[in-house]
Amino acid sequence: QVQLVESGGGLVQAGGSLRLSCAASGRTFRSAAMGWFRQAPGKEREFVAAISWSGGSTYYADSVKGRFTISRDNAKNTVYLQMNSLKPEDTAVYYCAGGRDRGSYYFQIAYDYWGQGTQVTVSS
Repeated sequence: QVQLVESGGGLVQAGGSLRLSCAASGRTFRSAAMGWFRQAPGKEREFVAAISWSGGSTYYADSVKGRFTISRDNAKNTVYLQMNSLKPEDTAVYYCAGGRDRGSYYFQIAYDYWGQGTQVTVSS
């Protein structure tokens, strides 16, 4: 069973940056696609970014493209989300997710395991 633990959330002013980390247990991490999703108050959870098992392909929601960068370090079983130029509308709980790389990165159903989430709050 793979466990995911997110860290790095917090309070930041608009225009600032944060880097989220997601540490994974288990040997399957290196063959897993990894993604970040977020859920704002009163809204459904939405896709933010994803990365293929090799790290060779990345995918982003239009709302974060050019501002966020997803990366992974398979030697450390960790995936990162670098968030720059943060906006108040980025405020949400951010979740890390992982699963067998099926090539369906945008959909929550494609992921087999999830972290507990980390709060990101961007003040205006």
